[in-house]
Amino acid sequence: MNLSLLILLPAITAIILLLLPKPSQVRIVSLISAVLQLGLAFFLFFSFTRLRAAGDNAKMLFEQNYAWFPSWHINFHTGVDGISVAMILLTSFVVVAGMLVSWNITKMTKEFYFLLVLLSLGAYGFFISLDLFILFFFLEIAVIPKYLLIGVWGSGRKEYAANKLALMLMGGSALVLVGILGLYFATDARSFDIMELATLSITPALQKVIFPLLFIGFGVFAGLFPFHTWVPDGHASAPTAGSMFLAGISMKLGGYGCLRVATFLLPEGAREYANIIIVLSAIAVLYGAFATMMQKDLKYINAYSSVSHCGFVLLGIGMLTKTAIAGAVMQMVSHGVMTALFFAVIGMIYERTHTRQVDEMGGLLKVTPFITTVFFIVGFCSLGLPGLSGFVAEMTVFVGSWEHTDTFHRVATIAAVMSIVVTAVYILRAIGKTVLGPLKVGFSNLTDAKWNEKAAAILLVAAILAIGLAPFWLNNLVAPAAEVIMQKIAPVAAAVK
Repeated sequence: MNLSLLILLPAITAIILLLLPKPSQVRIVSLISAVLQLGLAFFLFFSFTRLRAAGDNAKMLFEQNYAWFPSWHINFHTGVDGISVAMILLTSFVVVAGMLVSWNITKMTKEFYFLLVLLSLGAYGFFISLDLFILFFFLEIAVIPKYLLIGVWGSGRKEYAANKLALMLMGGSALVLVGILGLYFATDARSFDIMELATLSITPALQKVIFPLLFIGFGVFAGLFPFHTWVPDGHASAPTAGSMFLAGISMKLGGYGCLRVATFLLPEGAREYANIIIVLSAIAVLYGAFATMMQKDLKYINAYSSVSHCGFVLLGIGMLTKTAIAGAVMQMVSHGVMTALFFAVIGMIYERTHTRQVDEMGGLLKVTPFITTVFFIVGFCSLGLPGLSGFVAEMTVFVGSWEHTDTFHRVATIAAVMSIVVTAVYILRAIGKTVLGPLKVGFSNLTDAKWNEKAAAILLVAAILAIGLAPFWLNNLVAPAAEVIMQKIAPVAAAVK
């Protein structure tokens, strides 16, 4: 498996799109490219699992390392472990679904699809990078397209939302850059290589300075409280595919960075600030859930719930146990698929009813049975119904968190668990008012999902069921990588005790 193909395919696609004259050609080429990316992701998954089964226990597989800027020790170093493979699979699913639901985009079609392809390129490059400079480079590629997608194709207060998102993410990027430079100058090796830095000794004093820069910087992308305020406005104003990419992929860049860079490279810093991370994450989980209860707009409901659900990711990382870290990764995958489907369904409903206000809808089950059935499935996944991905991921985080026997960790775990009740309230209320009851006047002639919408929904529902009904494959994929991270943290924990 050549990991460079995951970057080359979107890059070549983006160039081809700029040369195509017709919107229909742009759509077809973009979809073909997305399907090929999905195929590459599956090939990577099966190749990776086959090598692991054959006994290859290297920390990273399919590594490639080429000198790019030798005087600064910057290399194009790529490789994957189980966590990276899981993120790449998630990205490929969301990319295909996003291309499908955007089939009816008529305003600047070429430019719209070009930006979506650019976002996918940035995500793939980020997840395979083992050089901090290259990782930061791909992180930045994923920021500007978001600004343009919201500012040009968005709705509502789109200019405000686009500016707010760009400024806050740029602020997070600035913190990440300072943290990366801190790591570079922290050792005599003068290296950006993640695997090399993991073997070097960085003094506890420096770790305590650099860790918050990296964790907060990446945390901004992941919706870390109180730096989450861009999330509701950005998601609500973005076009459907933009919302899917923002919540399904872009927020996962932050969670992945918090784990792969901050926690893995700076274990003593992670241990020092773990309790603060847990408190902020527990606040995000509860605050996001209660804030969602107050929303009447379907997009804002999903946006605020994303703050709550992404809180589970950071909570799992902050708990610093193998099970909780594996659960955090599973939650990233589960939430990515689930929230992308949620935004896709909201887009389908809005396209037909021209409203996202819950109080203005009702009885949609009578006229749009496919869309509302998918709405039920993704809603139940969000509230953690057994058999769906949300239950598996959240329970893994809870079990890993409960492994701590002290009062502080137990109270934080209980507080996070309580959010499930609040989630059930706002999900059931939103579904009930939207799709059940008498059909509102003017909705009797609504049409159900089109072929492209059905294909996108079926793809994402299949992913939700694959994780919910057979979670072992995802757990087996990420658990060894979580163990590698714990090998860095465990000596620190033992020293603290």
